[in-house]
Amino acid sequence: MVVAGDFKNGITFEMDGQVLQVIEFQHVKPGKGAAFVRTKLKNVITGAVIERTFSPTDKYENAYIERKEMQYSYNDGDLYYFMDMETFDMLPINGDKLPDSFKFVKEEMMVKLVSYKGNVFDIEPPTFVELAVTQTDPGFAGNTATNTLKPATLETGAVIKVPLFINEGEVLKIDTRTGEYLSRA
Repeated sequence: MVVAGDFKNGITFEMDGQVLQVIEFQHVKPGKGAAFVRTKLKNVITGAVIERTFSPTDKYENAYIERKEMQYSYNDGDLYYFMDMETFDMLPINGDKLPDSFKFVKEEMMVKLVSYKGNVFDIEPPTFVELAVTQTDPGFAGNTATNTLKPATLETGAVIKVPLFINEGEVLKIDTRTGEYLSRA
């Protein structure tokens, strides 16, 4: 059990059937009346952010979010299969549970599956990945203008903006959080 008076950033708890994480908290002791805790909470599963006040004595059940590293194996239609590297069990995940950043994940890449009570609700790819460019317009000598970008298709099918000097076949370092080109690998 977690008491509202003991809230800290990052604590996850269950309230009204929802799994919430404390983003911000503030203990308020007004001159008149009882003390309270003002919070900003994030629904871990849906991503919605709400603000709520609690009495410092309110009690809630702890929610333990599990992060397990698994290897992305392959996809079959709308099912994506992940392998536990310890037991070699395959876990199928429906495609609608995959985040946008999953477009930078290729087969045999390690990812973190985030679950609550055995239900996977998010997949965290590595922060930085190295992917080859499969299609882009050719770069020409003298194309060195700064801040000018062109589209490039990566080996996973994702399309990102890259500088003019990048050519097909080059391996690039990509930030999966923003989808931005960082450098050549």
